[in-house]
Amino acid sequence: MSPAQQAPRRAQGDRRPRPTSARRVAFDVLRAVQVDDAYANLLLPTRIRRAGLSARDAAFATELTYGSIRMLGRYDAIVGVASGRRVDNIESDVLDVMRLGVHQLLGMRTPTHAAVSATVELAREVGARRATGFVNAVLRKVAAKTDDEWDALVTEGRSGDALLATRWSHPSWVVAALRDALAAERSRDELAALLAADNVAPRVQLVALPGLATDEDVRTATTGPVATDGDVTGTDDVTGTDDVTGTDDRAGVGDATGAAPPVRIPVADAGPVSPVGIRGTAGDPARVPGVAAGRLRVQDEGSQLAALALTRSSAVRAGERWLDMCAGPGGKAALLAAEAAQGGASLVANELVPARAGLVRKALATVAGDDTVTVVEGDGRRFGKPGDEPFDRILLDAPCTGLGALRRRPEARWRKQPEDVPELAALQAELLDAAVRALAPGGTLAYVTCSPHLAETRGQVDALLARHGDVLEQLDTAGVVRSVAARDPQVADGPTVQLWPHRTGTDAMFVALFRRRA
Repeated sequence: MSPAQQAPRRAQGDRRPRPTSARRVAFDVLRAVQVDDAYANLLLPTRIRRAGLSARDAAFATELTYGSIRMLGRYDAIVGVASGRRVDNIESDVLDVMRLGVHQLLGMRTPTHAAVSATVELAREVGARRATGFVNAVLRKVAAKTDDEWDALVTEGRSGDALLATRWSHPSWVVAALRDALAAERSRDELAALLAADNVAPRVQLVALPGLATDEDVRTATTGPVATDGDVTGTDDVTGTDDVTGTDDRAGVGDATGAAPPVRIPVADAGPVSPVGIRGTAGDPARVPGVAAGRLRVQDEGSQLAALALTRSSAVRAGERWLDMCAGPGGKAALLAAEAAQGGASLVANELVPARAGLVRKALATVAGDDTVTVVEGDGRRFGKPGDEPFDRILLDAPCTGLGALRRRPEARWRKQPEDVPELAALQAELLDAAVRALAPGGTLAYVTCSPHLAETRGQVDALLARHGDVLEQLDTAGVVRSVAARDPQVADGPTVQLWPHRTGTDAMFVALFRRRA
């Protein structure tokens, strides 16, 4: 049993400060996410370092935190049945303790005694001593049934999107949006596989910046066990596919009510889909020499393909001017800058929020000199005013719901609401209009979102062409992405591209390329 599963007994009368356990770290982060709208991926590493957790306990805390947040909706349904109470009638700190306990029992296969006793002790530690008996009773009821049995109980009487929302722990409106996006490319039967993929910890992916990264950087980055996002140690082995349900046969692909074989997802193990991508990173990526030196960066390969679709859609001419309209925090801007430096182009990286602009400057500091890159601050909608010098290539990585990155941002599915979509869509349209104004004749525009929601993707493209079809032509984005990719990106034919995590192990990035008529 690991130290994360059972802490050593303390001598009676020992008043030294109790070391912070992995479970306490997970609880503190979960509470901050719930109460303070914190972001788990930003807060958790800080809390792990502050607690001085071992690599093994850090990995335990990471899975416990992320898994509990991803599966929060499903676990609440289970707690409701096991307790006989509505979860909104359970005190929030007690509910968070039980969410962590349920994930250990059903999501991590922690031995029952260790999971129950340590979670009851956690309740005492965080000031919920009043509820220890309740926590103990509920968790023992949870442990008495298998995950399959709980699935049958919490989905009883449900069908369609409501069943899938409970089974795969997504809000119903998100399930409906993902169903519509898949249906738009006649892939509706992949919905359960997509929802399952959203609940799998993604493998760390790196970008080898062109002109900077060396063969040695790549070799040292891929020697050793494979890391997952947020994982300090990375103990997962590469196996060819991820069985996202383990021994669970609840997938129901194409059938919301019937049983089906487990959802199996082709993942990173097939090799990178980006020509500058690296998969199979060894351990904590921050300790990889190329990452520490800035020649390698942590970046999803979907983001890499989106940037490369713009830079490699046609040959770069020396002297071209490029614009990244919404550059923060700087990941895509760094790849654009590396590509620009190789082709003799220059890049303007724009960011509205000063703090994020600072991140962009930091991201670009070691990539290219001031003669190649300029970072500016301001609203992207200001570009394209009369008299402004136009740009030959523009990346608009627009603010969006982020529904394509639910694997990496576990709390996003619970924070976004359907009411957010119209406001974001209006902003996206205004940014697109500015991009068209700022685009030089013959120039290329890449519209990118980390969301597959049709109102943010195909709907925006249709509306853009209705407004500017006289000056814009759509490019064969699917053809461009296929020509850029290192292997088949498994995208549908057509003028736009939608990537999917269950197909290629990337975030669900959307890309549409346009050229301004000369």
